[in-house]
Amino acid sequence: MKPARFAYDAPATLEGVLRSLAAAGDGAKVIAGGQSLAPMLNMRLARPDRLIDINAVGELGEIALDGNWLSIGALVRHDALARTALVQQHCPLLAHAAATIGHYAIRKRGTIGGSLAHADPAAQLPLVALALDAEMDLRSTRGSRIVAARDFFLSVFSTVLDSDELLVRVRIPRSSAGEGFGFRLFNQRAGDFALVAVAATLARGPDNRVARLRLAIGGIGPVPARVEHLAASETGEPFSEQWSARVAAAIADAVKIEENERAPVAFRKELVVALMREALDEALDRAGRGS
Repeated sequence: MKPARFAYDAPATLEGVLRSLAAAGDGAKVIAGGQSLAPMLNMRLARPDRLIDINAVGELGEIALDGNWLSIGALVRHDALARTALVQQHCPLLAHAAATIGHYAIRKRGTIGGSLAHADPAAQLPLVALALDAEMDLRSTRGSRIVAARDFFLSVFSTVLDSDELLVRVRIPRSSAGEGFGFRLFNQRAGDFALVAVAATLARGPDNRVARLRLAIGGIGPVPARVEHLAASETGEPFSEQWSARVAAAIADAVKIEENERAPVAFRKELVVALMREALDEALDRAGRGS
């Protein structure tokens, strides 16, 4: 099947993109990598009046340090997230997760802005953005606003973005010294979206206790979920051989997992236990090694 007829704009500046969005109203779609939108166009699940191509806006492809934040333009490709030294050094969880996305061709074309705006609840980058307390920089001809990741995702394929707004960059706090991360996902075939994915960061305190714990799960509901509060009784406890297992079990018992057609709730609960434990063990190991 071919896409329905649409007009096409390819502005060369950010200001031009925002003007095009404002003029088009609800009838526009933004395209960058097109890894999600192009199939939807071909199947006529998306039928925009106007397609606005942002690939010519060079400033949207930049990665830079901004004080204690890593600033990542919306056009940065998944492969660049995985390979760029600044991301590997200051947001290693993001670099690691980006390397697990889809297949090579998808990583070379897909963008961080496109993935976050598409808001697939099983995708890696919305999960990591939530786990790392990212902030979204949204722009329109009306002005700009910063939205925390925890407030950005509303439901399946739904965000707070207004029809005339563009996600221009993502700001992520730089990882703390001595902080370790873990990331695990389970999919049925290589390159598929995960049935369940888990992201974790933590640090060891001077008394060998958890100094800071962040946990997020994707694939269990309409948006990724932060869940460390579900194991609050284990936070601050001394590390032991069974600490990760206790945290994983406590979270699996308490977290809400919605029914879907991809896998039964009971199976995904088992995945939460196994993946959470592995991610925590990995984060503990990295925190212990200081990497």
